[in-house]
Amino acid sequence: MKYLFSIILLSFSIYTASAQSDVYFISDISPESLVEIYQALGVEAKGKVAIKISTGESSRSNHLSPELIKDLVQSVDGTLVECNTAYWGNRNNTENHLKAIEERGYNAIADVDIMDSEGEITIPVSDNKWLDNDIVGSHISDYDFMINLAHFKGHAMGGFGGVIKNASIGVASSRGKSYIHSAGNKTSGAGKDQDSFLESMAAAAQAVHNYFKQEEKDIVYINVMNNMSVDCDCDGNPHTPELKDMGILASKDPVALDRACLDLVFNHESVSGDDASSLIKRIENLHGTHTVEYAEEIGLGSQSYNLINLDQSQESGIDNIKDNDANKVYNVYDLNGRKILDKAHSLATLEKGVYIVNGKKKLVN
Repeated sequence: MKYLFSIILLSFSIYTASAQSDVYFISDISPESLVEIYQALGVEAKGKVAIKISTGESSRSNHLSPELIKDLVQSVDGTLVECNTAYWGNRNNTENHLKAIEERGYNAIADVDIMDSEGEITIPVSDNKWLDNDIVGSHISDYDFMINLAHFKGHAMGGFGGVIKNASIGVASSRGKSYIHSAGNKTSGAGKDQDSFLESMAAAAQAVHNYFKQEEKDIVYINVMNNMSVDCDCDGNPHTPELKDMGILASKDPVALDRACLDLVFNHESVSGDDASSLIKRIENLHGTHTVEYAEEIGLGSQSYNLINLDQSQESGIDNIKDNDANKVYNVYDLNGRKILDKAHSLATLEKGVYIVNGKKKLVN
């Protein structure tokens, strides 16, 4: 994968102020890989398990498909959980939401719970800059373990959506969503400036994280980087994705995980048919990276991470490479992270040894 190693370098060189968190990566996006990357986290799902997804605004939305997530959900005997939306649409009340879920096929693979179908509760926030509390679906108290299973993509208000958004806006009740969007100003509509909204998302995500870090509870995080439109799954008619699928990433640290996904996008070498520029523009225009920056500031997690490539663990970790393709372009780093070749068409100038070639560890003969 292009520039996979470069995001490892970023974790060492840019975010060195915080302790590193492990982030797992696998390039294959399949039901089997989703189970594998969850198991790599080494955290056993115990008790009643909630799997927080987005059920998508329409059949045209880019939500994670039931076929993709089925094996993971059933392997932990999980319940798919959602909350009603704050905007007018086909998921703004429980009756309509359950119809949408049936149309998408989610109830065919597992039980589904609209967590605010019987009301809401408040849970404490550690950061009170904007919010007095986090207003979430009351059924959250039924669960002992949560897998925050997010689709990483763009978003028309937050710039991007990943696990932090899925924990904050996603777990909030309908009124709680408006409370976050308005940075604590009201429980209907929206308001305030952009950064206050982004900071409120970080605070609400921390509230959910802390809730599941109580004794006998836990939470883990997974981002699937496929169908990465500039638009969220809450958009029933999203723009066609211009960026090719990248893989699945997982961590116990939501900040490190969203940061790693952002790094993959921002360090992607765009070409025709595989172009990250529109998504980057969407994120930059809405100051989306501030969400992870502020989340680190309030102690939710670390932007510094150690990327563990499960693709390499499946192989020997080192592959042989032969320089016999004149049309091939090579980006090469040494094992200390120094760039040796940039867009080279030959490896002839390299001495024999092990290098990071186009994001993977290779043996040059």
